[in-house]
Amino acid sequence: MYDLLIIGGGPAASAAAVYAARKRLKTAIVAGEFGGQSTVSEDIQNWIGTPHIAGADLAKNLKAHVLEYAGDILTVKEGAWVTGITGEAGNFSVSMGSGEPFTARSILIASGSNRRKIEIAGADTFENKGLTYCASCDGPLFTGEDVIVIGGGNAAFETAAQLLAYCKSVTLLNRSAAFRADEITVAQTMKDPKFKAVTEIEMLDVYGGDFVEGMTIKHKASGEAEKLSAKGIFVEVGQIPNAGFAKSIVDQNEVGSIKIDPRTQQTSAAGIWAAGDVTDVLYHQNNIAAGDAVRALEDIYIWLHKNRP
Repeated sequence: MYDLLIIGGGPAASAAAVYAARKRLKTAIVAGEFGGQSTVSEDIQNWIGTPHIAGADLAKNLKAHVLEYAGDILTVKEGAWVTGITGEAGNFSVSMGSGEPFTARSILIASGSNRRKIEIAGADTFENKGLTYCASCDGPLFTGEDVIVIGGGNAAFETAAQLLAYCKSVTLLNRSAAFRADEITVAQTMKDPKFKAVTEIEMLDVYGGDFVEGMTIKHKASGEAEKLSAKGIFVEVGQIPNAGFAKSIVDQNEVGSIKIDPRTQQTSAAGIWAAGDVTDVLYHQNNIAAGDAVRALEDIYIWLHKNRP
């Protein structure tokens, strides 16, 4: 029986594992792989304390930090994915695809999410070659360039606003006439002379040579195709939380993100906390995920000591 079982291998899960070990909580971490979504980024410039780091190197560093504490107090199981959680506070059973389930008094779900991808010709070919799903990771690489943002929600407009600070121009593409983003955010972004929104379109393909050179779209009203030149394409069409295994035990919103109390990271189920991109917090960043996990760990530590068997 573990004091705590951590699910995930990104910045949130890794931070929690380090803090749990340092607090001498008997802990297990089950990670499909270490690193999270940023493993695909060539140059991360906003991981605090490290001006530049490749996503693959960040993953190695997270794993190395966790393994520093591996041993009698911390069990690390890599290459395994959780399939279900049963039980109650003080006595949970966490099952995986194979092997014996883990039992734990408490659980931290930090399994992250996956970016919803666009399925058009050239999207897979140019992924990480100008087409990216992480503006905070890759945006500065396109300073002074013309770029495209795909999406119509708050995330798309927030990405556009970020890129407008250093890109030559930002063109936002939205399939429908209406935006899902709030009116204030839309209005503020529209004021920038470097910004243009093109609506009611169908995306046909991404084209280029070694790297992205642009995207072909079709205007629904006229049926005419148009090529838009751009060095970068940023996709913001939503995220898919990795929380299906927990849907029967914790409350989730309409897209599957785990609902939490933002003061403590507690879920609707006693004894279960969640942190990072798998939750319903407003902003998703590596630094935010790590900080939220530390907040959760502090609350878990207090809860465990108050509920000693």
